[in-house]
Amino acid sequence: MAQHSSQAVRPAGLHRVVVIVDENSNPFELGCAIEVFGLRRPELGRELYDFGLCSPGPSTLMRDGFFTLTGVAGLEAAEAADTLIVPNRPDVEVPRRRAVLGAIRRAHARGARLVGFCSGAFTLAEAGVLDGRRAAAHWQWADAFRARFPSVRLEPDVLFVDDGDILTAAGSAAALDLGLHVVRRDHGAEVANSVSRRLVFAAHRDGGQRQFVERPVPEIPDESLAPVLAWAQEHLDAPLTVSALAARAAVSPATLHRRFRAQLGTTPLAWLTGERLALACRLIERGESRFEVVARRSGLGTAAHLRTLMRRGTGLTPSAYQRRFGPPGVN
Repeated sequence: MAQHSSQAVRPAGLHRVVVIVDENSNPFELGCAIEVFGLRRPELGRELYDFGLCSPGPSTLMRDGFFTLTGVAGLEAAEAADTLIVPNRPDVEVPRRRAVLGAIRRAHARGARLVGFCSGAFTLAEAGVLDGRRAAAHWQWADAFRARFPSVRLEPDVLFVDDGDILTAAGSAAALDLGLHVVRRDHGAEVANSVSRRLVFAAHRDGGQRQFVERPVPEIPDESLAPVLAWAQEHLDAPLTVSALAARAAVSPATLHRRFRAQLGTTPLAWLTGERLALACRLIERGESRFEVVARRSGLGTAAHLRTLMRRGTGLTPSAYQRRFGPPGVN
């Protein structure tokens, strides 16, 4: 299977994302990385990343022998990565190759960002770069991970963990959540929303949401939250409360809370705050420079509250976010 997308000519100076593919790697997470970071973005009028694959050998047998990957760069390509996505494999008890672990350690030492999808947390921990750090891992392997790597601060039952220069996603689908989070961190909410629309995937699920959703398909009678979510998204500037959402859904607040937990893995208040923060980011990106207006239109109330939530959610103040993602010339 020859590699074509990463060999296409890209503009110079783009952030370089490299995925290490090793024996028995999972095809799904590899596909997630290609979809989020490797595809061209004509709808945006610009490219987001320079993307490539590499492997320790000339051919790599993927998980369960589904197919063999050939025609990709050697492991030396990892040395030029700004973001390095490490191998994830179902055989978590099998040691990773020394060459792969060495490439990860060198990338970390020179300041590259490291990303692990699903069992990729095992690879990062084995490389020794997660000692004393926060990480996420699939719930199925949580006990095994804790027993093997007690110095890592595993956060159970979350979708992903952003620990600055090391990011980990809990499971297969959470790889898309973390990928979009990285795009949002690098390029802002509007670009991340565009990528998610192309994926036909939820634009934003906070990393703190639960891995396991109790009832992903609503039983009959229909208990889907979709109608009340769509209504709330159209009224974020209004003084919405959990009671107001419950009234709109014609249920009690307690029932609404149970449905949010079951279907979205979060609480109504946390979801509402996340949607308001995402709207505030989009308003700033579109050129609204008056932060009190941004706070009011997004339902966050005051510029001070906006500042607190933006620092917590994006790591940036509104002014810093504006300088990084706002239109040119807007101060």
